[in-house]
Amino acid sequence: MTRTPAPVTAPPDLVRLLLVASVALITIVAFENLAASAALPAVSAELDGLRLYPVAAGAPLAAQLVATAVAGRWADVRGPRPVLLLGLVLFPLGLLLAGTAPSMAVLAVGRGVQGLGGGLLIVPLYVLVGAIVPAARQPGFFAWFSAAWVVPALGGPALTGLVVDHASWRWVFLGAAALMAVVTLAFAPLLRHMPGRDAERAEQPAVRGLVLAATAAGAAVAVLQVAGSAQETWSLPAVGVAVVVLAVSLPRLLPSGTVRLRSGVPAAVACRALLNATFMTSQTFLPLLLVREYGWTVTAAGFVVAVSSLTWAVGAFVQGRVSTTAGRGRLAWAGPLVLAAGTLVTAGAALPGLSPWVAVPGAAVAGLGIGMVYPALTVLALRLTPAVQHGAVSASLQVADALGAATGLAVSGALVLALIDSGGTVAYLAGLLLATAVGLLATAAGARTRDR
Repeated sequence: MTRTPAPVTAPPDLVRLLLVASVALITIVAFENLAASAALPAVSAELDGLRLYPVAAGAPLAAQLVATAVAGRWADVRGPRPVLLLGLVLFPLGLLLAGTAPSMAVLAVGRGVQGLGGGLLIVPLYVLVGAIVPAARQPGFFAWFSAAWVVPALGGPALTGLVVDHASWRWVFLGAAALMAVVTLAFAPLLRHMPGRDAERAEQPAVRGLVLAATAAGAAVAVLQVAGSAQETWSLPAVGVAVVVLAVSLPRLLPSGTVRLRSGVPAAVACRALLNATFMTSQTFLPLLLVREYGWTVTAAGFVVAVSSLTWAVGAFVQGRVSTTAGRGRLAWAGPLVLAAGTLVTAGAALPGLSPWVAVPGAAVAGLGIGMVYPALTVLALRLTPAVQHGAVSASLQVADALGAATGLAVSGALVLALIDSGGTVAYLAGLLLATAVGLLATAAGARTRDR
């Protein structure tokens, strides 16, 4: 976990500038994470890139897996300035690559660069708050940071749909790149007040090993995505190598026993990974089903994504009202079960005898389920962990989020693409049913989070 320096005196105007610039930056990053889910069906149709659809969707997640580990350790050793500057360069560069992409392959590369930059941007902001913001004002900063993640989830998909349907999907990326240029200028006065390198702390071999493990895991997940999409003769050996690399690297990144769903913290971390695999699979392939097979506009498909984001916020509010230990323990398995039930309902949209509009209540239920359990798992994991290890378990949860979503998309994408040429909607049905099964596995993991 990144160590927060002792706050230094900063002019009030500088503190206000940090707040405005940080909230704007987080809002753009959050918007792009959601906008791509709504825009990708139109992108794949124009670029004839259906075979690379899962790669374009999952590339940012694989990149974020690497960036999360690198950003924290780099900021510890060198200070937040170089981390932030590289993120401010890579994120808009990825947006420009995606927005001008002549092919789906170039767009996937741009999305990967975008994900790497976005992963590098968030950690330095928290370091800066600790460095220049008075302690009394820090809770208010973090409240604004949370709001910056939520607001784009409510209106972002609908706005994306309007841009795609009435202009071009390219402006989803290029418009955000233009806004990033303005935000980058706002950070210029803050550079002089950023803490520099920690001279008392040298980079330890264990730190380097952690970064290498995260890089290896991210690369392995990327190979799984590409191999699953290509489905060529080299794909199976590539998958085997990627699985071996994951087996070697994950013990450095996750608590011992995570893969076995060992009770306590390992089960909580595993549950987070499985939750993200379930939710991201449905959020990625459901819009493709509605747009490609049923002729929905991107705006209408974006509405379904927005509904799940809204109910996620409702679920998070509900779990916040549960104060007893027993009640929060029940959320750990009830939330995944609700998520799995909602995902199963969305799968009904792929059945010929049902209306595709069943996707709306299904997405609403799924969002409610993950909202109920997602923050509750963080609380449970921290409660079951000694205070001196809170940084490590927090990092494990973040790694599990990216790893679960990226791996889930790789596996479900391979299944969908293997069946897509059979015609009809069977491929989407298979992908959504697989996501439902993963949600049920998350339920089993959640039930094992209690301290034995």
